[in-house]
Amino acid sequence: MAQTLQSLGGIILNALPTVFLLIILHFYLKVMLFRPLDKMLKQRHDLTEGARRTAEASLAEAERKAREYEAKLRDARAVVYKEQEETRKNWLADQAAQFAQAHARAEAAVKAAKVALSGDAATAKQDLLQSSTALADQIATAVLSRRAG
Repeated sequence: MAQTLQSLGGIILNALPTVFLLIILHFYLKVMLFRPLDKMLKQRHDLTEGARRTAEASLAEAERKAREYEAKLRDARAVVYKEQEETRKNWLADQAAQFAQAHARAEAAVKAAKVALSGDAATAKQDLLQSSTALADQIATAVLSRRAG
């Protein structure tokens, strides 16, 4: 057993420099490789996260501007439709006024024509009465002169 312990002590004594080298290698790698690597990965994550946040903010801003644009477009369309409706109503009112004026002129022309026609009819009636009396006298004279003759 003593020999085993002595062999074990020799193995441990031979392994001690390797353990110290492994411990030194561990701290060296930690300081020289893993810390800068962790720092770089953290920066990369921060930059990626920042870019993602910036992209989300830009997307939200673009969506807000799109909604504003659509609202302004909808308002502009409403204004244009309202103006078109007012123009159409004004045009219809103007057309109705012109129609009423034309109707009034036509009615006045018809009344004037009726007055002129009734005046002409009265004149013609008067002329017929005068000429019928003269014609009746002529006929009576002609018939009497034939009987007398």
